[in-house]
Amino acid sequence: MSTQGKAFEEQYKGEPAVWLQWGSYEAAVLPGVGANLIAFRDTSKGYHILREPAEQEMEAFKANPGVHGIPVLFPPNRYEDGRFQFNGNTYTFPINEPKTGNHLHGFAHTAVWTVEDYGVNQTESYVSLKLSVDEKHPIFEFLPHVFTLRLRYALNETGLLQHISVHNEGQDAMPCMVAFHTAVNAPFAPNSAPEDCSFTMTIGKRWEMSERMLPTGRFLPLSEGEQAIQTTGVPTYWEAMDNHYTAEPRNGRNQMVLTDSREQVALVYDAGTAFKQWMVWNNNATKGFFCPEPQLNVVNAPNVDLPADEIGLVSLEPGGIWENSSRFYLRSAQ
Repeated sequence: MSTQGKAFEEQYKGEPAVWLQWGSYEAAVLPGVGANLIAFRDTSKGYHILREPAEQEMEAFKANPGVHGIPVLFPPNRYEDGRFQFNGNTYTFPINEPKTGNHLHGFAHTAVWTVEDYGVNQTESYVSLKLSVDEKHPIFEFLPHVFTLRLRYALNETGLLQHISVHNEGQDAMPCMVAFHTAVNAPFAPNSAPEDCSFTMTIGKRWEMSERMLPTGRFLPLSEGEQAIQTTGVPTYWEAMDNHYTAEPRNGRNQMVLTDSREQVALVYDAGTAFKQWMVWNNNATKGFFCPEPQLNVVNAPNVDLPADEIGLVSLEPGGIWENSSRFYLRSAQ
């Protein structure tokens, strides 16, 4: 066993958590609140990478765990009238966003997950969690499939590794649509200001969205600022963003890079090339945090009349497994 790492159960602001430590890094995940990775920190520098709820915000966070830590969205984002068809079946989700008349964000981020394992080995501290759905699970009413979601987080000197898999254990093909509503502090360093922060992201085209925040199937030309997101970067709060883009990997990676010019450090969020879309939301340019959200599928994918591969609508066959790895790490700014 390594002397650098620890993995243990201890509460996070009153909520049961599994904590990981390795060197100066630490992370905490909340099995009872959607397996949300609620904290990722560098304790030697005082960095709090992810947006964490304050003690007095915990009840509100648990009631609506969408904009802290890393919520798992399954299926992600909005579905028109809460309905879609897939493989000859009609799926009906509750309308939980009355202002748009849509269903928003699925069921995994509010579900109770099970801790399968946690521990430390020679190279990492880790935790593995699962959400198994069968006929008896409340999610089955809306997603009538037998399946298991698994999340594994591992911490070592290079940062944080995230692995997610979806395993179809039923008899029918199921829609596989997944994303992370990752809430990143900007700034994440204690003495930096929002003005010190800028970001780049491997976005491609921008989807045109309707008044109900659903894609029309058409693309909008990128503004000068959006083109800068692809290249030199823009200030994190340069304008209000609630934008949907295709992912366009560059140099072999699909990533968001948040640079703190004061600290001369860059946070790399390498989401992995399986995610074909990005959402970017910065809470109406409110300084403090923003959400670079990697998505497998375009918003409202089953209702978008475009080829499945183009919109990221994965049909997971019986016995099939879909998986992806993402990584967070810090490097010097360049």
